[in-house]
Amino acid sequence: MRTKKVSLVIWSAILVLASFPPVTLATEKSDKEDATTQNDGAFSSKDEVIYGNMDANGMMQDLYVVNTFRVTEPGKMIDHGNYTAIRNLSNLHEMEKKQNNTVHFQADEEEFYYQGKMENQPLPWDVSITYLLDGKEIEPNDLAGKSGSLEIQLSTSKNEEVDPVFFENYILQIAITLDPAKANNIQAPEGTEANAGKNKQITFSVMPEQEEEVIVSADVTNFEMQPIEINAAPYSMSIESPDIGGMTGKMQDLAGAISEVNSGVGELSLGIDELNQGAKEISNGSSEYRSGIKELDQSSSVLVNGSSSIQDAIKKINKSVQASTGNLDLSQLQELPAGLRQVAGGLKKNAQGIDTLKENYSKAYHKLDEAIANVPSYNISEAQINKLYESNANKEVVNQLVETYRAANAAKQTYNAVKGAFGSVTDSLNQSASGTREMAANLEAMASELEKALKNMDGMDAMAQLQEGFSSLSSEYQSFHNGLLSYTDGVSKLASSYGKLDTGIQELEKGTAATSDGANELHKGTNELQEATNDLPGQIKQETDEMMEEYDNSDFEPKSFVSDQNKNVEVVQFVLQTESIKIPEPETTEAPVKEEKGIWERFLDLFR
Repeated sequence: MRTKKVSLVIWSAILVLASFPPVTLATEKSDKEDATTQNDGAFSSKDEVIYGNMDANGMMQDLYVVNTFRVTEPGKMIDHGNYTAIRNLSNLHEMEKKQNNTVHFQADEEEFYYQGKMENQPLPWDVSITYLLDGKEIEPNDLAGKSGSLEIQLSTSKNEEVDPVFFENYILQIAITLDPAKANNIQAPEGTEANAGKNKQITFSVMPEQEEEVIVSADVTNFEMQPIEINAAPYSMSIESPDIGGMTGKMQDLAGAISEVNSGVGELSLGIDELNQGAKEISNGSSEYRSGIKELDQSSSVLVNGSSSIQDAIKKINKSVQASTGNLDLSQLQELPAGLRQVAGGLKKNAQGIDTLKENYSKAYHKLDEAIANVPSYNISEAQINKLYESNANKEVVNQLVETYRAANAAKQTYNAVKGAFGSVTDSLNQSASGTREMAANLEAMASELEKALKNMDGMDAMAQLQEGFSSLSSEYQSFHNGLLSYTDGVSKLASSYGKLDTGIQELEKGTAATSDGANELHKGTNELQEATNDLPGQIKQETDEMMEEYDNSDFEPKSFVSDQNKNVEVVQFVLQTESIKIPEPETTEAPVKEEKGIWERFLDLFR
């Protein structure tokens, strides 16, 4: 009976296996292996995708690399890498890892994949993740299921132990995914928030050569979180060169406007220099005039005292003459003409001083008037000034330009307002000199007439004539003395009032000197601005080209992360993720479900 049962099993096995062509498969495989194992293979390029699993704080746990070869010649191949374990992902061929960090394998397909596990291999970036709940740091394992105000701080920095080519040329994409049912009021000012199914995903970008700290905050309830994902790939951005034709045209107009401003400021500076020079001369002339007026005022008392003495003498003589009936001592009377001529001489000297003063004042006034006239009468509105501020010109230079324009405008307006007073000074000096000479001439005429009268005196008729002459002289001299008093009083008032005018002129000179210095500095500034903006369109184009070069990564050549000996590397990218934060599942005591047997197992049970 047992013999029949065994025979039945054998026949049944033969019937099952008869549906497969084992000899043909074995032969084809053997032939293919013989054909490929005899030759070395070749590939056009290879890719490396580095997968990393980190704990929730960013510490690396597992790291493995998936290598992809684009095979051009099937056969034996060698790759390089310090792997602790390897796995063929393309076929069932055995792979060999040797002690010299080489991997030997047989590649048949157009694309061949294998995986290599790495241990203690640092990444190009150090990643650190910190969690704060209600302002206090908390471990990720203790965070699951908690509620409160949560802040996640993720920082990336350069790992000095790794080839810097990845840190300098790779962009990091960091994605933090939160469930709105467990996290609301999400804040991430530097991140980009988007919907990812029912979840919210916050994405951050870290540019090459940058060390960043990204922060996400939220109010959480019964908190859980999916893994944080960090992807790294070579930075590349397709940016077309911007059309800056319109901008350069406007910049050329701006450069032209700045050149015109510089020319205008140069003319303004020259005009203000002339104004300052004229103000200096009129200041000096005004000082001399003020000194002359003071001296004239001070000498007026001498004239008045001398005239008073002459007047008293004439009165006394006139009184004596009028009372005399005969013999009269004329010795004192004969000295009177000399005294009159002495007073007349003093008046002439005063007139000469006034003439000199008038001449100096006229020269200074003429130069000042020319300088003021050369100051441009531009009417620049506040709107135009605001446009100049908005033109991106140097703010300090613009401030100086506006200040100088306003100061020059104020100086011109002030001068125009007091110009009449400046002109009246010349007329006053002319009248003063003319009046002084007229008084001197009158005194000399008196002296001459008196001398004639004294010579022609004879007898009683002479006495009568003398009495009449002295009576007239006394009366006329009284009028002269009154005029002299009026004149000296006017000189005194002029000296007093001119002191205030002179103070204003001195202040004007100081102001024009400061304005001149400011205008010269302003011209230097506008000249430098013109030189700096002379080729403004070219500078903009150069800056644009340099900016485009900064974002142009077309010359980057990928490099193997696994080994410097690997060649023809086309793509190297990193795919990293942390472990998730989950509330532990409660333990169950249910009995395990018994697996249902397959048809083959049930078939064999028939013969057991």
